[in-house]
Amino acid sequence: MIDWLDQIDKNLFITLNGMHVNSLDAVMLWITDKKSWIPFYALLVGLIIYKTKWKSLWVFVAIALLITVADQFTSGLMKPLFERLRPCHNPILSDLIYNIGKCGGQYGFASSHAANTFAIATFLWLFFRKEYQAFALMFVWAAVVSYSRIYLGVHYPGDVIVGAFVGVFFGTGVYWLYNYFIWGLYKKA
Repeated sequence: MIDWLDQIDKNLFITLNGMHVNSLDAVMLWITDKKSWIPFYALLVGLIIYKTKWKSLWVFVAIALLITVADQFTSGLMKPLFERLRPCHNPILSDLIYNIGKCGGQYGFASSHAANTFAIATFLWLFFRKEYQAFALMFVWAAVVSYSRIYLGVHYPGDVIVGAFVGVFFGTGVYWLYNYFIWGLYKKA
């Protein structure tokens, strides 16, 4: 069963990675680069401060916690545990894939980019969904960043899908903890 899923994942990767367009290479490198999103993050920080005022410190603590937990869970636990080679490190696939830029660490299961972006998207969507329904678009952002990892040849679709689930799990969990502890403290005061 595992071998069958692995083969489907590799075949899907080869199909998706093979649908590259040279003119999109620079765009995908920009999308995958965390520094490219600094203006977007600055906009989110401004919105959070505007919306939550003095409570924004707790929101930023929650976001830092969810990124740390999602990232460490994928990079520190899953990648060394499963030791699944990234496609760009897999010698069997080297002639079949389109790899742009850096390959990254040796192992890729599960995608930290996917886990982190989906964790942020989930937390912020849950946090702002009543006032700003457009925050559902955060999932489009997370999906585009995650897809860029397949396009660039550094993750299989399964790496990205599992990373997304990890992100949604931790984004939801930290949101729940935030509401339980932070709002619980202020209700008691």
